Amino acid sequence: MTAIETVFLDAGGVLCHPCWNRVADALVRHGANVTAAALATAEQRATRALDTANLTAQTDDRSRGWLYFNLVLQHAGVDQNAGTDAALAELREYHKIENLWEHVEPDIVPALAALKARGLQLVVVSNANGRLRHLFDRIDLTRWFDYLLDSHEWGVEKPDPRLFQLALEQSHADAPRTVHVGDLYHVDVVGARRAGLRDAVLFDMAGLYDDVDCPRVRSLGALVEWIDKSNGNQTLNRVP
Repeated sequence: MTAIETVFLDAGGVLCHPCWNRVADALVRHGANVTAAALATAEQRATRALDTANLTAQTDDRSRGWLYFNLVLQHAGVDQNAGTDAALAELREYHKIENLWEHVEPDIVPALAALKARGLQLVVVSNANGRLRHLFDRIDLTRWFDYLLDSHEWGVEKPDPRLFQLALEQSHADAPRTVHVGDLYHVDVVGARRAGLRDAVLFDMAGLYDDVDCPRVRSLGALVEWIDKSNGNQTLNRVP
């Protein structure tokens, strides 16, 4: 296969995650007994439960996003009630302005630096709420990317292949030399395949997707290793 030159990356669930400290604080203020650690552990199981073909076909990203929080509460052992509803409503308002996916794991920046050092073009392709650029500026991730595509700005969202095609056009990338990395099989992998990308890699932090038919990585560092292997450890001589 041709060498990988461009990497599309999902934002939420790959590059950044909800700030579970903020979420836990809101829930506790409204009467729940839960910790940020418990919510973070529940996140991966909630994501896996959300990732079905039927649910993806019947919902959009916004509705899946708040169903996701209900599933996180369920997997963390938190009963839903008026208090948790009030906490989530408060968090929803914060998300509209700041974007709640503001936690970046410590291994992300070193891995992004490693990908850039290999001459790869990096592009964010994310289902988002129109505040992705604001968020990435705030958490200091913008500098690592050549292009950022927020689905809200383009009026189309994954798994629709048109968002990937727009990303190819904006970044002047070739589909046979582009891979996409995302955390939802039926959104990211299916959409990337429909767009004809070279490959789609599932970001499976908790190892919950043993049954899928695509490459999986559990960290961005592991993605660097996978790309090195795919490219034969060749560093690309891309013009900046």
